[in-house]
Amino acid sequence: MRVLILSADNFEDSELLFPYYRFLEENFQVEIASLKKGTITGKHGYGVEVDRTLAEVDPNGYELLLLPGGKAPDALRKQPESLAIARSFFSAGKPVAAICPGPQILLTAGLLNGRRATCYRSLAAEMKVAGARYEDREVVVDGSLITSRQPSDLPAFMREIMQLLRKR
Repeated sequence: MRVLILSADNFEDSELLFPYYRFLEENFQVEIASLKKGTITGKHGYGVEVDRTLAEVDPNGYELLLLPGGKAPDALRKQPESLAIARSFFSAGKPVAAICPGPQILLTAGLLNGRRATCYRSLAAEMKVAGARYEDREVVVDGSLITSRQPSDLPAFMREIMQLLRKR
């Protein structure tokens, strides 16, 4: 199983690291893509090495897309490559998991219209304007889309991701 994580500087540390290490426990191959190679640093100072740039990503080579929160999604949503990657996962019916502001990338890509989803509460209005069916719950599963609100929702978020992957 290959997992792609899209992130950038100022990511929410727990929302990237908790899933990253959980996937490694399952012997998944996990790669992090960002704006540039090198190290990206989270809001709380944790650094992670970038495996490839957004331009180097071939979405066909992965089974799951993870979009952690923090301030990284706002930077990534401005990049056409991020939007193209998200659209590719959706069009192929592959699982996409986004937490906190992570769904911002999906909103900008026009992928949440009519979909059930959640996000960090300050983005709920934007989500509704984009046509998403916002639900204020710890985790919302709509087909192959899994969304959560905040770091405290990580156990439920990961539970639903792992259940979905086991069904595939």
